[in-house]
Amino acid sequence: MRTRAFNHVAVSVTDIDSAMRWYRDVIQMTTLVEPKEITTYEKEQENYDPYLARFVSTIFGPRLGKFKVCHMSSANGVGIELFQFIEPASELRPEENNFEYWKTGYSHICLTEPNIEDLADKIAVNGGKRRTDIMESAPGSGKKICFCEDPFGNVIEIYSHSYEQFWANAQS
Repeated sequence: MRTRAFNHVAVSVTDIDSAMRWYRDVIQMTTLVEPKEITTYEKEQENYDPYLARFVSTIFGPRLGKFKVCHMSSANGVGIELFQFIEPASELRPEENNFEYWKTGYSHICLTEPNIEDLADKIAVNGGKRRTDIMESAPGSGKKICFCEDPFGNVIEIYSHSYEQFWANAQS
């Protein structure tokens, strides 16, 4: 049976313009659509589209007033959709508890970068941070991982090898 391809991941941030620059300059994503404001308020004619307002209200619910969205793409074509919610406003998770891995839902994104040390350093010196040291998944395997965060507290894992290379022939 044919497997499905991942299309994109959505990430909520508190400042979409700086997030776009960060993901472009640090993670080297390609900007497809610059940040655009979308509103569900009919009185705000400039950014109001009745179809789009109904569409996003159906997805996010009746509390949604307005938000900004930006579309970016990775080297293998998987997208990242950045959201900055304005009404209600995006909020940073508390720093001491922003990785609630025990709760259901998506917990992190993962990038593949053979030069894992350089990317982890680049993230850390550009407003993000390292959550862990670089670790080898099994002694002598050469397969490394590191957990970091973007400047908005979103967790980013880095693999030194592709997912398939990492896990094919792994001992269960």
